[in-house]
Amino acid sequence: MSDKDPVDAIVEQWAAVRPDLDTAAMEVFGRIFRLSRAMGDRMEKAYLPYGISRGEFDVLATLRRADEPYTLSPRELSATLMLTTGGMTGRLDKLERAGLLRRSPDPHDRRGLQVTLTEKGLTLIDEAVGSGLATQTAALSGLTPEQATQLADLLRKLLTSTERR
Repeated sequence: MSDKDPVDAIVEQWAAVRPDLDTAAMEVFGRIFRLSRAMGDRMEKAYLPYGISRGEFDVLATLRRADEPYTLSPRELSATLMLTTGGMTGRLDKLERAGLLRRSPDPHDRRGLQVTLTEKGLTLIDEAVGSGLATQTAALSGLTPEQATQLADLLRKLLTSTERR
C-alpha cells in the first residue's frame, strides 16, 4: 500500500468507534472532496495572473468552446455552468467591464441578449486554458498515463451513474 493520507486516518478512527460501518464510500468520496478542494485552489492560482477567477474562467471557456462567433445567450451559459441568472449576471458584468466579452441584443429575439467573447477575451482564455491544463497535468504526474486513463474512465462511470439517480 502507498503512503497513508488523511482519509485513511478518518476511516481508521471510524473503524475504532464503529466497526460495523462500511466506509468504502467514505474512502472514495472523502478523497474526491479533498482533491477537488486542493485542485480548486491550484486552479485559482493558475488563473490569477490573467486577472480572472475559476468562475470567470468557466464563463470565458464556455464561450470559447462554442466556436466562432463565440456567442451564447445568458440562459445557455447559466444552464451549462449550473448557475442562477443572478450569479451569471455578476460574472458577466465583471467580464464585460474588463473588455473580455460584450452583451448585445439578440437579433432573433427582441427580449433576449447575446454574450460574445471579444478579441481580448479570446486571447486571454487561450492563454489561461493552457496554464490550467499545465497545472492539472502536473497534478497527475504521480500516475502513469495508463493509471490516469483508468481513473478518468472510473470517474466518468461514477459521475454518469450518480447523475442518473
